[in-house]
This record gives sequence, C-alpha cells and structure tokens, in this order.
Amino acid sequence: MDSAAGIVHRFGSRLQAQLAALVSRPLFWSVFIALGLGIPILRTVRVALPKPLPVLSTVPGFHFTDQNGEPFGSDQLRGKIWVANAIFTRCPTICPASTQHMADVQHRGRGLGEYFHLVSFSVDPDHDTPQKLLAYAKTHKVSPRMWSFLTGRREDLTRVLNDGLKIYMGKDDAGDDLMSIGHGSSFVLVDAKMRIRGYYDLTADGALDALLRDAGLLASRGN
Repeated sequence: MDSAAGIVHRFGSRLQAQLAALVSRPLFWSVFIALGLGIPILRTVRVALPKPLPVLSTVPGFHFTDQNGEPFGSDQLRGKIWVANAIFTRCPTICPASTQHMADVQHRGRGLGEYFHLVSFSVDPDHDTPQKLLAYAKTHKVSPRMWSFLTGRREDLTRVLNDGLKIYMGKDDAGDDLMSIGHGSSFVLVDAKMRIRGYYDLTADGALDALLRDAGLLASRGN
C-alpha cells in the first residue's frame, strides 16, 4: 500500500499540474482581470453620492466699485463660485467677527483656485469709499485676487442685498449713529450661474466646513 506521504505527494503534483493548465488559458486571465476591475468599480457605484445643492433663487446683475477703485460686479463673477456677506468698516458689533470668518474662508478655500471668489458688500456706502475699504482690506490681510469689497449707490446696494441675495440691509432715517445701520449676518454661496445655493451662519459649529464642502461640490460638478 502506498504510504500517506506518497498519496499526499501525488495529490499535490496533480493539483499543481491542473493549476498550471488553468493559468495557461487566456480565459483565466480575462476573468481575473474583469474581476479585478469590476470589484472596485462596484464598490464605487455603491457609495452614495451627495445630493445636488438646491437652487434657492437667482442674483440679479449688479455693477459696483471695489476697494481698488475699479468697476466690479456680476460680469466679473459670472463663471465663478462665490461667497457673499454684508459688512461696514465702522461696525462695532458683528462685522469684525464676520470679516474674520470670511478671512477663514479665504485661507481654507485657496485650493479651489481662481474660480472661487469672496465678496463683502458695504452697507454704509456714504462712509465706505474705495479708499476706506482698501485700508480695511489691508488690515485684514485680504488677497485682492480672491476677495473684493464693494461699494456704490445705497439704492443699488439695497436692491442687490435685500431683493437679490436676501441679506437684510437697512438704515434708520431718523438716526445718524452707527447703531442706525442694520444688516444680516448670513454668508451666501452663489454658483457660476448666479444662483444662490446655500446660506450659512459661520458662528455655528461645523458651518465653515459645510460651506467649503458645498463650494467644492459645486466646483467638482461644474454646478
């Protein structure tokens, strides 16, 4: 009788021969490659993609002046993803924090490139001349390539902020002090087609991450 060792040896030799024959067939490699490519693709397909951001409204065209005294408006922003807020340089309350939040967006949004822009609209145009806005921008280390401060006629700013961006802007006609100037504190995400895609309160935990994530989503999908 064959020893156990001999049986194991003959079985192993036969198995090796069968595997060698199988590997030598083109069909084996076709199936192997197909499985190798198909499994990662299947896993990718099964990953749930984020839902598209809602379209909330459309911003009307506008033309203002930036901190460098240059014309700037919707013509310069069309084709870009941009974030807007409302401030004024004399603001003693929420504006310093709001500007710092926008500076955080500037710093962390650099990787989105030249098609990502930040816009701060002044709600105190009688005081905020381009020269005042430029001094304010320099104080906050603003990148002129990435961040524009805009001023213009009060009625035009009111129309764009109240009716277009839906950020409140108002002034108490009976008062001339700083507390008579009012404005909203939301940050607005606008896509390359001038459509509003989200509002963010950057004082809330995680809001900055959400804004940058959504901006990146718009950039990657081309809106």
